[in-house]
Amino acid sequence: MAKARDSLEPGTMLDCYRIVDTIGKGGFSLIYLAEDDETSDQVVIKEFMPKRLARRRGDGRLMPVDNKQREALYRSRRLFFQEAKVMASLHHPHIVAVVNMFIRNDTGYIVMQHERGRNLGQFVHERGGKLSTTLMMRIFVPLLDALKTMHARAMLHLDVKPGNIHLRNGHDPLLLDLGAAQVLTVGGSTASHVITAGYSPPEQYRHGGKLGPWTDVYAVGASLRCCMEGKTPQPAPDRLSEDAVVPALERFADIYPRWLLQLTDEAMALDAERRPGDAGEMLAVMLHHRDAGMRVG
Repeated sequence: MAKARDSLEPGTMLDCYRIVDTIGKGGFSLIYLAEDDETSDQVVIKEFMPKRLARRRGDGRLMPVDNKQREALYRSRRLFFQEAKVMASLHHPHIVAVVNMFIRNDTGYIVMQHERGRNLGQFVHERGGKLSTTLMMRIFVPLLDALKTMHARAMLHLDVKPGNIHLRNGHDPLLLDLGAAQVLTVGGSTASHVITAGYSPPEQYRHGGKLGPWTDVYAVGASLRCCMEGKTPQPAPDRLSEDAVVPALERFADIYPRWLLQLTDEAMALDAERRPGDAGEMLAVMLHHRDAGMRVG
């Protein structure tokens, strides 16, 4: 009889990796801390485990929840590996490195480097927002450079948020959780299976909504806003009904430089055409002001 969507037990061997603990669960995956039996290095392993499509058998293997979902499960697993292979080809100091991938238990596993540090989302919550301009520049300039690399290769992250930004020593950022990433096809991507309230723009909610680099731009803007305000912004569908987000130019006029507030507001525009077109445009603004000594614009 099939078990529920349980995590693999500590001590379970996957290839040459021994599971230490489950450290995360999402709609499409389970995340483990593991140890390489050969080197004793710690790694993070993402297991493809879509809770709506799959169940785990007693022997650890995955199976569809029912026959109707069999093809959807296999198709999703193929996409999981296609996207993972593309992501593994990215070599950027601020994008989490994929070091291995393999099939076991009738599902897929992605092995990533484990980096010590802390989560930006937790850090912002503890601080109550109010991160300094200098600190936000230290975090978001490298982050935007990483996204610029993705966008230049017609790739979207689609789940940028403080919870997916890891801070290493010196607040050196690392972009995590590439499981939602998509490669743009001709005409643009028109579907997303990941929604994060407060960080996903309107087009990510719509069936057939056209996604592009501007979709990640909204998420970066919302993340900047969270760093200032200390809370998740109002979800996009609610903003469309009654926008309660006071423009950053008004809300934080006495705290942050005008150029940074304007960039945040533009990135969070509900109309995609009013946002910077991609991460490169946002980065260029930040670099201009950083190089000018971050004078108030």
